[in-house]
Amino acid sequence: MSILIIEAFYGGSHKQLVDLLQKELQDCVLYTLPAKKWHWRARTAALYFSQNVPISEHYRILFASSVLNLTELAALRPDLGKLKKILYFHENQLVYPVKKYQERDFQYGYNQILSCLVADVVVFNSVYMESFLTSIGKFMKLIPDHRPKDLESIIRPKCQVIYFPIRFPDVSSTFTRVGAGEEKGSVQTCTYLHNYFTALMPGRHKHSIQVHGKASFYPSFMPEHKITHLKKMLSLRGNGSAALSMALPSQPEQRTPENLLENFNIVYSVHSDLHTAQENLDNSSIQGSNLKHADSSDSSRSHRGENKQHLTLNSLDSLGGVDDQQRPLHIVWPHRWEHDKDPESFFKVLIHLKSLGLSFHVSVLGETFTDVPDIFAEAKKALGSSVLHWGYLPCKDDYFQVLCMADVVISTAKHEFFGVAMLEAVYCGCYPLCPKDLVYPEIFPAEYLYSTPEQLSKKLQNFCKRPDTIRKHLYKGEMAPFSWAALHSKFRSLLTTEPREDL
Repeated sequence: MSILIIEAFYGGSHKQLVDLLQKELQDCVLYTLPAKKWHWRARTAALYFSQNVPISEHYRILFASSVLNLTELAALRPDLGKLKKILYFHENQLVYPVKKYQERDFQYGYNQILSCLVADVVVFNSVYMESFLTSIGKFMKLIPDHRPKDLESIIRPKCQVIYFPIRFPDVSSTFTRVGAGEEKGSVQTCTYLHNYFTALMPGRHKHSIQVHGKASFYPSFMPEHKITHLKKMLSLRGNGSAALSMALPSQPEQRTPENLLENFNIVYSVHSDLHTAQENLDNSSIQGSNLKHADSSDSSRSHRGENKQHLTLNSLDSLGGVDDQQRPLHIVWPHRWEHDKDPESFFKVLIHLKSLGLSFHVSVLGETFTDVPDIFAEAKKALGSSVLHWGYLPCKDDYFQVLCMADVVISTAKHEFFGVAMLEAVYCGCYPLCPKDLVYPEIFPAEYLYSTPEQLSKKLQNFCKRPDTIRKHLYKGEMAPFSWAALHSKFRSLLTTEPREDL
């Protein structure tokens, strides 16, 4: 194995990137630490890896995220210090938001600067990472005396920008296979939906489709209005058919854009039948006793099955037999449950909407770590019946299913250098609303940006009153530049080097 990948915080986008590189590139070996206690990973991971990464004469490249103190690792392991060392930045500790300036721990930003000095190549995930370079001088002034000089000019020539590569999900195929391969959460959900709608429509089994005699496909509950959006995703110029046909693990078959578009026509017919059947139902039967059990769990990890039931049943209730104007706006917040994502501002806006008597649904996703801000428990109670889903979804199928059901995706972040979750949600047909700050103006057109929480609240008030306008909207930004199909050649070039004689 010639490429050594080390990830000191193996979770979220860090995990997503190294898993993709290991899968797509040859000759990779990956060593990781769990995504827990980030501060301790930044402090001590180098010593751990120095003792646990075996010596090998085959290594040529070392790829690591900036959580790792690369300087310490190179000193502790001279054999690794000789490699071509690539440092990838997901975030910037020089400007990480803290409640009070004096609370900033100097060591984390200092470690990143030292790692840049030792690295051969420094890669940023967006142009906004320029804020790291321009902050070095101010940051080093925190040293009381004998300050080092010219660090920015030393580091800058090593730097380049390669966007985070997203393998967009195969949401364009709105069928989930049952009976072939490993069943996942979405398979169970679609099985449930098939049984549910079969009970509603006796004799309508024609919608179970056989493919090559191997497996059955059942219609998922992708809203009709998103079919136009997904057709646009299929026609993205420069994205390549590979990016659009890459299936999730439970959908291993490759599909061409032409086949996917054929699927859309089938789905539209299926949804028309389902919609008609639902209109003929008495509302009281939909609001039956089973739906009363659709309560979200307090712990997303330990009560995953309960969450799945909550998601499925409430989604049926919110979609079935209700047109675009009547169905409440569905808002999704798919971010880490930490203070730098500013959940307080998000929930303050939503609670205000509720106080105005506006109707909406909300799904709060994202990973949780050791310390969860108190606002989450408080907001869940305050939002009550508006909550459709609450908690982390470790199964990607389930996660993308929620995104496909949602109308609007919101960021209130105070610290963001790319935003994988936002782009994934947009790909799944959500209308994005982001701060007019950080990396967002680099990625999203101006109409999707807001300057103040009041502007965000005003936009959402309008959307709650006319959700149909959002469901008719086609995203006006670019998605292709952030796809693995567009970026894979850059990563392959980055992770290629000629053998060195001194190794």
